[in-house]
Amino acid sequence: MTDATFPVSPATDRRTATDRRSWEFLLESVFRPGNWAAELAYSVGLQGRLRISTTTIDARRALAGRAPLRIAFASDFHAGGLTDNRMLEKACHAIASMDADVILFGGDYVSVRGADVRRLAPMFAELEPRFGKFGVLGNHDLRANHGIIVDELERAGVQVMANECASLGGVFADVTICGLDDPTHGDPRPDLAMDRAHGTRIVLVHSPDAIEAIGARPFDLALCGHTHGGQIRLPWGRPFVVPGGPLNRLYHGGEYDVGNEHPRRMIVSHGVGCSALPLRIFTPPEVHLCLIT
Repeated sequence: MTDATFPVSPATDRRTATDRRSWEFLLESVFRPGNWAAELAYSVGLQGRLRISTTTIDARRALAGRAPLRIAFASDFHAGGLTDNRMLEKACHAIASMDADVILFGGDYVSVRGADVRRLAPMFAELEPRFGKFGVLGNHDLRANHGIIVDELERAGVQVMANECASLGGVFADVTICGLDDPTHGDPRPDLAMDRAHGTRIVLVHSPDAIEAIGARPFDLALCGHTHGGQIRLPWGRPFVVPGGPLNRLYHGGEYDVGNEHPRRMIVSHGVGCSALPLRIFTPPEVHLCLIT
């Protein structure tokens, strides 16, 4: 049973969020000067070795003779005092190497300070997929100065989505990106993001908890992050800590079938950066290449 099982008043929610942000801000302030902790951890291998995870999805609606849709996906960069800039660069270089048709970002671009998105946005600006860049905000973004984050992402060519959908157009006009608001600090509205979508539906959301809001609505692939795969795992693979929420602990990293009447695939990314502590243990950072056939 998780703590999300118990009803919590809005006032308690606000106090908990304020307390958590205060602790995060304090820890990040200790580690931030010169990014000393993140640089040290990266140098000795304690921010993990980036991996590229590849998945093929048979959407069964592809046009005959059309090449697969290539989606690059990354989440949880956590720019700031807890993630070394070299890891951010490495992740963006890996995305650039994927020859993607579209790039999707799953939120938490910063750790605690909205202005830290400026470490990341110039790297995003250099990425040039054929059919655009789309992103949603995560809980850390929404607790920070998210106006700065949205402005910098849009300047970098990223379309920031909150309960809306967009067709890719061209030869992939039958593919719709459905961007949902964050379940933790936002208000996910699948009726707005999904009910008008057509063809192959790709759901983009920060947290696995959104599956609860989506209910039985069909989709082909959902992409999310938030859990960091636990960030620190025991040697036999069990996460040491996973964020609270009814589904975050169940779907804490990897690929899952969350279908009911029809298959629905969900990928929960380990993400790129670090939160709370500048360490990853037995939980490598990752970016994803998804091929939709």
